[in-house]
Amino acid sequence: MTKHLSAALKAVDWTGNVQAFIDKAAEAQAVEDANLRTAIWAKQLESADHGNPALSFVREMQTAAQQVAVLIALGLYKASAASMRSMTEAGLYYTYFRTHPAELATLVRDTKYFIGKYDVIEFHKLHTPRFRITQEKLGLLTRLDAWYSDVSAVVHGQIPGAWANHTAVGEIKNNHALQSQAVTKLVEGEDALHRLFLCTVGQALWDSFSSAAKKRLLAGLPGEQKAALALDPA
Repeated sequence: MTKHLSAALKAVDWTGNVQAFIDKAAEAQAVEDANLRTAIWAKQLESADHGNPALSFVREMQTAAQQVAVLIALGLYKASAASMRSMTEAGLYYTYFRTHPAELATLVRDTKYFIGKYDVIEFHKLHTPRFRITQEKLGLLTRLDAWYSDVSAVVHGQIPGAWANHTAVGEIKNNHALQSQAVTKLVEGEDALHRLFLCTVGQALWDSFSSAAKKRLLAGLPGEQKAALALDPA
């Protein structure tokens, strides 16, 4: 490592950044809660869909969620946006590829093969039972589309300077305003992903979930939404 980069990295108070994040207890708790619900989904899907090669997307989803927490704590807010999108996209891809093994094999084999968010959503509209009804009741697509647009603008640099308050490595520092923005978007993204799972894979695999997980995954939903999903709480 060159002496200049080494000096720049050592100039950052990484420990101080993490402590400043932890000191904002409500926001730290929100990040923890988002990661916990993602972990609950991951554990249940790993068990219920055991052996499905598409579970690699679930593992990618959980890893990305963990990285979001780390990056926000370190003050790397712009970088956290990319991991947020990876988290959501990995979950989205799982809902499609779990029933499309041939396409999954093609994805691995052929670098030119690609499907996007639009393709997955259109698949669910056409082929996932009751998706149109449940997603409308849960406001899924409205939430997902708005969130995806906002975060993609940060990831692609369409809003220069967004989620960043430094122009040099040594200037990386906790910023509560930017931290709040990042935490809010993480919570919104995880909530959209949660609703996506409830409307898709949850409908197919729910009977194999543990009673404790079912209760946690349905917690906080209004009665009307629970009725539309028709998922038993135990």
